[in-house]
Amino acid sequence: MPKAIKKVVLAYSGGLDTSIIVKWLQETYQCEVVTYTADVGQGEEVEPARAKAEAMGIKEIYIDDLREEFVRDFVFPMFRANTVYEGEYLLGTSIARPLISKRLIEVANETGADAISHGATGKGNDQVRFELGAYALKPGVEVIAPWREWDLNSREDLMQYAAQHGIEVETKKGSKKSAYSMDANLLHISYEGDILEDPWNEPEDEMWRWSVSPEEAPDKASYLEIAYKNGDPISLNGEALSPATLLETLNKLGGENGIGRDDIVENRFVGMKSRGCYETPGGTIMLKAHRAMESLTLDREVMHLKDELMPRYAKLIYNGFWWSPEREMMQKMIDASQQHVNGSVRLKLYKGNVIVVGRQSATDSLFDESIATFEDDNGSYDQKDAAGFIKLNALRLRIAADRN
Repeated sequence: MPKAIKKVVLAYSGGLDTSIIVKWLQETYQCEVVTYTADVGQGEEVEPARAKAEAMGIKEIYIDDLREEFVRDFVFPMFRANTVYEGEYLLGTSIARPLISKRLIEVANETGADAISHGATGKGNDQVRFELGAYALKPGVEVIAPWREWDLNSREDLMQYAAQHGIEVETKKGSKKSAYSMDANLLHISYEGDILEDPWNEPEDEMWRWSVSPEEAPDKASYLEIAYKNGDPISLNGEALSPATLLETLNKLGGENGIGRDDIVENRFVGMKSRGCYETPGGTIMLKAHRAMESLTLDREVMHLKDELMPRYAKLIYNGFWWSPEREMMQKMIDASQQHVNGSVRLKLYKGNVIVVGRQSATDSLFDESIATFEDDNGSYDQKDAAGFIKLNALRLRIAADRN
């Protein structure tokens, strides 16, 4: 017998899977269901989810526009660390989950719910991310994961359940449903399944939604300038923009120039390898620009220490430990490093490439032309000093060579 649950908050998209979960929760747990729908910039209208929930008898319906909070409090802090998982993945799906978990718990507290529920499968990372976040924020909360409990194991099973329970299945005239499992937010869109399950297959060009192929991108380069304050982008081409608007604009500019496509085989936290394709045009631009800004303003050893810690930080986010004490500790260190990351970066976008063509900081640059110059430096740097520096660094090498 399922554990007695009075009220559950469901992460609800309005799609087939979560609509079936609503009915399944009502039947299986005989509980009240509260639906929660988050707009994190997935590019689809979220209001239709309200009508669908109402049609299923839901009385408490929550719909939030989280786009600004998502970029300001989750994407930007992550990009301060130049975060990349396994050398390629910019963590577009991973970074949205802690925010949704946070809001699920807040809604549960507000409505007096004793459980939350999600539609993540038992094979993926998202179940871990949602639940680690929930337990970190509300240790005693119950979590219901239908994909780990029910016997609906195929698309056909879901369709039969929907038909038996009068759940509407939308089919749009003249539109072809994507064969891929997709997840989108303001940072990226991901694709899995269908022909991608064979890592030898090249993705179909029509799969990509946000970008043109580099071959089809304009023959003329696009230039842009991003201004930074304390490690975060604050303006584009001289115009101050909110975090969400800035990222949305970079997505458009990057997509038009064939930027941000990636095809990855990654190591899931649950143990298997998974092949996915990602479009992250704005994030790809921001990563390049931020590193360029740091190259001018960060101390060498601070920069190197950040680079050494970044893979650990990336793994924490990928695995769902955003709300862990170690991530929060690392974030404080990362944020402290950004106080001097101020200035502007000029970039050229051309056929899938992001090329840094200039960087400047009127207040925090550590680049001293009078020292670095190949011309006469008027005594700013005495080249004779390098001899002793080299001899001291060579000492242990010479001792080891004599021994051998």
